[in-house]
Amino acid sequence: VQLVESGGGLVQPGGSLRLSCAASGFTFSRYDMSWYRQAPGQERDLVASITSAGGTTNYADSVKGRFTNSRDNAKNTVYLQMNSLKPEDTAVYCCNALRRLGGSRINYWGQGTQVTVSS
Repeated sequence: VQLVESGGGLVQPGGSLRLSCAASGFTFSRYDMSWYRQAPGQERDLVASITSAGGTTNYADSVKGRFTNSRDNAKNTVYLQMNSLKPEDTAVYCCNALRRLGGSRINYWGQGTQVTVSS
């Protein structure tokens, strides 16, 4: 099982980045996918999530209207389009795959990609 994030980097405030998370080794289309971020000294926070078929997305209040979460089940990839970036968006962004089976949860995590918003 692998989740590999890409697309992070250094961007100026107001700029945009598009993160990708490529999945392999499991049935991607059966998993809800989420993006989390963790800034230095902070807890890991949920940024955005999308259901397995892509029908429902949810966002943290801090990114609503600026970030868009999408997925392509044919490519086993989930995306996070980030616009109007702010310095407080600086963090390591990780993707997560989650499937609930009865009372059990199957969770996979990527290693993360650094996003730095600075002038």
